[in-house]
Amino acid sequence: MTRAHETVVDAQFGPRAQEYVESAVHARGPDLDALRTIIEAAAPSRALDVGTGGGHVAYLMAAYAQSVTATDLSSEMLAVVSRTAAERGLSNIETVQAPVEQLPFSDGHFDLLACRFSAHHWRDLDGGLRQARRVLRPGASAVFVDAYSPGRAMLDTHLQAVELLRDPSHVRDYTTAEWTSALWRAGFDVTAHRTWRLRLDFASWTARMRTPQPHIHAIRALQAAASAETQAYFAIEEDGSFLLDVHLIETRAATYPLALERRG
Repeated sequence: MTRAHETVVDAQFGPRAQEYVESAVHARGPDLDALRTIIEAAAPSRALDVGTGGGHVAYLMAAYAQSVTATDLSSEMLAVVSRTAAERGLSNIETVQAPVEQLPFSDGHFDLLACRFSAHHWRDLDGGLRQARRVLRPGASAVFVDAYSPGRAMLDTHLQAVELLRDPSHVRDYTTAEWTSALWRAGFDVTAHRTWRLRLDFASWTARMRTPQPHIHAIRALQAAASAETQAYFAIEEDGSFLLDVHLIETRAATYPLALERRG
């Protein structure tokens, strides 16, 4: 039986929606603190949270924006976000089911966009970023938070392998260079870039995705067989916990016509 990529993503995350609302890794972190500062300064009229997941960015936006739209592929995720928003008294959040490559909004509709830990699941990074740029007014801010690849082939191969074994909806943790190029092609100018390392507790990391036991064994085997350099870079611990590179890229939607063909 074959399934479209969007179906794989929905199947992975829909049944785990409540777990992502409650996940400590997703509910807090230095990126959310940075996002709060950016969103508060922007004080947007209409804000968009792309790939909302457990809705943590949307809840944050709701404190500073007049209206917030949260999109996701999973209807189950969106139902949990709507329920959680209601429980928190956040009446200015609406949810819309849509893939990022086909955002159902008019050109320039939003004046702030944020995307957190979603892009590594997208079928088409360039297509998604072009849509993000299209629905933003010129000059508006967009912030992208995601895991990123360190770039070196040996480290990249290890990272992508363990990510895919843990979650079959994983597409790619892109390098900073790949991100920068894709953003430029889509019509974004990078204004700030911050990085940090996130410790992933192996047991909760795999339990949250309900990774099958054979895949868990395969990940642990890869970690054990990895070179000393790879083990040191990811700070792989005895129980499989490790450090993941994460970055926040702050951008601004280009104010000149996209007809200038930045795609090269």
